[in-house]
Amino acid sequence: MQPLIETHGLRKQFRLGDNTVTALAGIDIEIARGAFVAVMGPSGSGKSTFMNMIGCLDAPSGGSYRLDGHDVAGLDDDARADLRNRMIGFVFQNFNLLPRTTALDNVALPLLYRRDGALPHAQRLALAAQRLAEVGLSQRADHQPAQLSGGQQQRVAIARALVNDPALLLADEPTGALDSRTSVEIMALFQALNARGITIVLVTHEADIAAYAKRRLLFRDGRLVQDETLAAPRDAAAELVAMPPPEAAA
Repeated sequence: MQPLIETHGLRKQFRLGDNTVTALAGIDIEIARGAFVAVMGPSGSGKSTFMNMIGCLDAPSGGSYRLDGHDVAGLDDDARADLRNRMIGFVFQNFNLLPRTTALDNVALPLLYRRDGALPHAQRLALAAQRLAEVGLSQRADHQPAQLSGGQQQRVAIARALVNDPALLLADEPTGALDSRTSVEIMALFQALNARGITIVLVTHEADIAAYAKRRLLFRDGRLVQDETLAAPRDAAAELVAMPPPEAAA
């Protein structure tokens, strides 16, 4: 089966004054459909640049990148944006929700920017409500972000990332602003989504979070230095069952 993500000699360089900085120094990788991959590395290792490349947020300086068979490296900005909007959902550390907008409208927002035409208002809200239900937040649809906990805000952000039914979910430090129990809850949600067939690539600096993935990539100095399949990923759902309830933990 054709990989969802395939790179050969993927490179990215930046100009800083008179100097050229190499952020990616030739990355060869394949990521299958349905994979759950954690990307790790110290600051400046290239992991965030790699995320930007496979997320179609930036163009490579050299090499090739194919997403679902599409030659991303050969696309212009508009075509890359179209592919990104159709195929990729993003989850960030700080949620990036509109503060004066309800959870339901935050989730529906990407549907306004579909390049194949915005859906009717009622259909947008129905799809957003469905995604909120999938992350367990139907009862919070009319709440604004300030009325939600950090974990609930991240669930809204995940529902928003899912609203266009992407093949690929990219998560950049999605538990970085959360406490330990809430982090496990979010990883349980990611594992459940992955079990449905959604491909997930997650950037994290935390080894215990990476342990929930099925595969771990380690970057250093712009190079992929380790590619490890995890024989027994941590089971977040089982860990939650074993944890004391939040009030007891407090």
